[in-house]
Amino acid sequence: MKKVVNVGIGGRSFAMDEDAYTSLKKYLNAFRCQSKLGIQSKEVMDDLEERIAELFSERINKYKDVVDIQMVDSVTAQLGMPDGEPYNGTGADPISDILSGNRPTRKFYRNPFNKSIAGVCSGLAQYLNVDTLLVRIIFVIALVMGSAGFWIYIILWIAAPLAETPAQKCELFGLPVTAENLMKFSSNR
Repeated sequence: MKKVVNVGIGGRSFAMDEDAYTSLKKYLNAFRCQSKLGIQSKEVMDDLEERIAELFSERINKYKDVVDIQMVDSVTAQLGMPDGEPYNGTGADPISDILSGNRPTRKFYRNPFNKSIAGVCSGLAQYLNVDTLLVRIIFVIALVMGSAGFWIYIILWIAAPLAETPAQKCELFGLPVTAENLMKFSSNR
């Protein structure tokens, strides 16, 4: 019989067995020590905790409602460390998540890196995996042909959030939200 602890991770509450809690605590401390981000450390750690909470939520179901050591090992192996190396806390297999079908998802955000007005066209181009110039030309043609292009642009500007956090930037480019990728985008603010 194992002791179960209630833990808040990324704004969500989880029931974890004591071994899983200890392992996750070691991982977060190792990540924090290795990241050396200074002022941006809190934001990256918050994004990391949110991603951990998402991964735990995906793995929890009505038959398994307690986070165990295997789940923590799988998540920490998937996320890795800031230097790109896998986390060697307990020796989990990082390939198992890829083989099980957990692939990064691409989400539509306004692109802060390649924006002319609001980043709608470049964000849409990134989401659809087409050239940004092509999307801009389509919007200009739609604007010249009638007012539909203008209204579609305005609606997308209002509806689509700007990719501000490192996790959102990873989702914009279709990259997995790993420690290495979070580090890439944490300095590009």
